Amino acid sequence: MSIAWHLLAFIVAVCLLVTVHEFGHFWVAKRLGFKVLRFSVGFWKTLWRRVGADGTEYIIAAVPLGGYVKMLDEREGPVDPAERHRAFNRRPHWQRIAVLLAGPAFNIIFAILLLTGILLMSGVAQVRPVIGDIEADTVAGRAGLRSGDEIVAIDGRAVNSQRDVVLDLLDAVSDNAPITLAARAADGALRPITLAVPDPTERRRLTEPSALMSGLGLKFYEPPIPPVLGAVEPDGPAAHAGLKAGDTIVAVNGDPVHDFLDVVARIQAQPGRSVSIRYRRDGLEATVQVPVLAEQHDGKTVGRIHVRQPPLAPYPESMLRHIHLSLPAAFLRANAEAWDMTALQGRLFWRMLIGQVSMKNLSGPLSIAEYAGDSAALGVASFLYFLVVVSLALGFMNLLPIPILDGGQIVFQAIEWLKGSPLSDRFQSIGQQLGIALLVLLMGVALFNDISRQFG
Repeated sequence: MSIAWHLLAFIVAVCLLVTVHEFGHFWVAKRLGFKVLRFSVGFWKTLWRRVGADGTEYIIAAVPLGGYVKMLDEREGPVDPAERHRAFNRRPHWQRIAVLLAGPAFNIIFAILLLTGILLMSGVAQVRPVIGDIEADTVAGRAGLRSGDEIVAIDGRAVNSQRDVVLDLLDAVSDNAPITLAARAADGALRPITLAVPDPTERRRLTEPSALMSGLGLKFYEPPIPPVLGAVEPDGPAAHAGLKAGDTIVAVNGDPVHDFLDVVARIQAQPGRSVSIRYRRDGLEATVQVPVLAEQHDGKTVGRIHVRQPPLAPYPESMLRHIHLSLPAAFLRANAEAWDMTALQGRLFWRMLIGQVSMKNLSGPLSIAEYAGDSAALGVASFLYFLVVVSLALGFMNLLPIPILDGGQIVFQAIEWLKGSPLSDRFQSIGQQLGIALLVLLMGVALFNDISRQFG
């Protein structure tokens, strides 16, 4: 996927979600009688400008990476006495807090409405969490999980899909409590399973991106992928050796292969070497020598020949659940999912601060752009769901009690309300400086994570 595509998807997502956020502040401020001076979508050079009948300036600017709402405020300059009652600092504290809350609230409402539409149009598609191959010397293997088992509950909470299992396992691993599962065997018998991860350091390592399932030794059942080449990159080693899309791989270094994952594993184990690949094309077999490139992936050196897997085989109907929802049911489910995702964000963020969750989970603009582009490439529904997740995250993050964010400003207003007088300029200045320092630190960690992911 091209960089331009990822950048476009990122800009669309950021511009839309920040506009929703700022419109929340704007709409509530207008309804409560605040004087709104400017509502800008984007920054820098003005591309379009209009002044409303009430004097509010509406702007679309050249850089579509955000926006802002500017209100009348005596703390920022002289105010006409006739307009003083409409200044932000003169309005009742409960109204100021309502305006500050409106931005995050609109992000959450937007996510719920968008998710309602997705659920109404597509319903709920679930893949049953049936376990695939289990290695004996892993956490899952030692606990007694077996291939073909279906996980039906984690820590007493029912799970219905692979997504439920991953999220609930992440929640459980990042806590200190034992991790208990309920597994249903192929014959229908239920039995309790306890995943033993007593070491806090190991638990924290399992919260790193992509480490959870492999670290526990858990694999979901997947339909076998035939050992057939999908796309072959034109300038890659496989293409130079004469391999083409549609070739069936018969053996690697003389060892027969049975599916595409077997091919991948054998190639990845040979970085910097040459492998003998026997393939079948149009009923005829041939053998070629293919040099294997050594590349970094998740901090490890692996072998690659620049081919892609064929289209995934569909799951059998017995593995799938599809639920059609009415509008009220879709709305209620969207609210429940939004609450669950936001509550999970809160727990994981707190555990990150106290050292139980890896800081590697913080994502910066590079990772978000990558997720945006990848989700857009998968289709409209996937991109819309990406917007749901990011909008909820934006709403949650802005409610954190960090002075430069809405949550911090709400705390300031609540203190003023209880105190009965404005906070000193010095107190607010120190708070703002601490907030900026904390945000810079978090953004620095996120950017470091982005660069680390890009360069292994």
